[in-house]
Amino acid sequence: MTTTTTEVLEAASLLTTEAEALAAAAVARAADLTQLGAKIDDHQVLCERLAYIATEARAARALVTHCERLVTVGTPDAIAESQALAFAADVLHRLRGAILIRPDDFGDVQLSDESTQLMRLGLEDVRLRDIGTHVLAGLGANNVDLDNDDAAQTRGFARQFAKQEILKDDGGMPLADRIHRDDLLIPESLIQQYAELGFFGSSIPSQYGGNEMGYLTMVVLTEELSAASLIAGSLLTRCEILSRAILVGGTERQKKEWLPKLASGELLVGIAITEPDIGSETAAVQCRATPAESADGPGFKINGAKAWGTFAGRADVLALVARTGSDPGHRGLSLLIVPKERSFDHKFEFRQPDGGMITGEAIPTPGYRGMHSYMLNFENYFVPAENVVGEEGGLGRGSTLILGGLQSGRLQTGGRALGVAQASLEKACQYTTQRVQFGKAVSEFQLTQYRIGQISTRIAAARQLTYDVARKMDHTGKAPLLPAMAKLFASDIAVWASQEAQLLHGGWGYAEEDRISRYVADAQVLPIFEGVKATLELKVIAKALCEGA
Repeated sequence: MTTTTTEVLEAASLLTTEAEALAAAAVARAADLTQLGAKIDDHQVLCERLAYIATEARAARALVTHCERLVTVGTPDAIAESQALAFAADVLHRLRGAILIRPDDFGDVQLSDESTQLMRLGLEDVRLRDIGTHVLAGLGANNVDLDNDDAAQTRGFARQFAKQEILKDDGGMPLADRIHRDDLLIPESLIQQYAELGFFGSSIPSQYGGNEMGYLTMVVLTEELSAASLIAGSLLTRCEILSRAILVGGTERQKKEWLPKLASGELLVGIAITEPDIGSETAAVQCRATPAESADGPGFKINGAKAWGTFAGRADVLALVARTGSDPGHRGLSLLIVPKERSFDHKFEFRQPDGGMITGEAIPTPGYRGMHSYMLNFENYFVPAENVVGEEGGLGRGSTLILGGLQSGRLQTGGRALGVAQASLEKACQYTTQRVQFGKAVSEFQLTQYRIGQISTRIAAARQLTYDVARKMDHTGKAPLLPAMAKLFASDIAVWASQEAQLLHGGWGYAEEDRISRYVADAQVLPIFEGVKATLELKVIAKALCEGA
């Protein structure tokens, strides 16, 4: 690469600008075809492409903006700028290919002759190899500038904590690997450490017992914990979802009662939304909460089944969406805080004095172990009326409140995905520098350098997109489109990066004893929970874009 830092960044910005223009043209065309999003289901394949086009263009801009900020403060990063150029060139290259094959998706667009040469510059093999060589020399370590002292301090602390408590090899098997290999539950000792360190209160205001780090710091914390173990990073997510729902829609009494207990870790949360026959279609929820009386006052009796209730056994409360009214769709749903006893087993049964019952059985999964995801069944299980989030005013608002909570959950999932992707990159760098084949380290081969360059570049784009969304949410509080984009893109990168890293391990990458196989298994769940990929693409991202968000 002979171009200067300034020329590289300028080229990356120019290519990103064209990608953004083409993405905007695709949005305009889709908005017209779908009648501003009303007929997305008549154009699902096109709208799936649209969601990804717009997301990748935004990721390219986030990476360029990060590099421009570093130049402004006098600490330019030549490798980051080269990654920005490589990623922007890749995005625009695929966009132009899409225009060639499906010109009707974009309407009348103009392509720049200048950008063709810049794409070639960005996609040079030697560029990706040079990036890979640099990343390999640092063993893939992530020391990206955060422009936020709290986030930087949290990253350092969380990284050290993870090494000492989650990845430390005490002569046997590190905790993260033991949990995965033996399908164990997260130990109470780790939960207690999280509580003492204030991790559960990271998004709860100080007036309610939390430390309200802000979204960026929360994402960085989640990323570092997830790099050690996806389940370690995921331990915070359920609290985040319920806390956000209570902050947005709860009464002041509920905030004072529940938030301090969530912030302190006194109460841990399970989420109960999905049902055996109902996945992402929340409006179709069938589990019912019927008005009832008990000796202690009015409330609801819950009847029905839930699926994929992660941590529902150990949890002290469930955030449960149930149908409390006769209105169809979203209007009949409410969000209830359902207290329960703890269970540390794969199966449990809880009975109330009046006969109400919850039963649960863990669903075996290839990865994402440590909290167990349960099939749940409720039979006349009583919950006080005051446990409806928002109380009487919250009846019928359950869908809105839980989806609001899931916005934070999706952003946090972006952080979780970054952690898994980063761990995969570091593991690949460590292995290939140590493994000798054909007389030299695997890392010395051109193709290895090229692959590491690709992996690190796409992780860099996903990271800056996720961080950018976190910063925007810190300022606005609400941004339903953006967390979905961060979750979509970072999750896909984690799946791809972990699999590419596994291939660099050769046969040992398929061995359960090698940690990379855990990363691959864990990554598979990321595009599924908090809104399965197709639902995010169509019902959240494409819909918002076509509506003009």
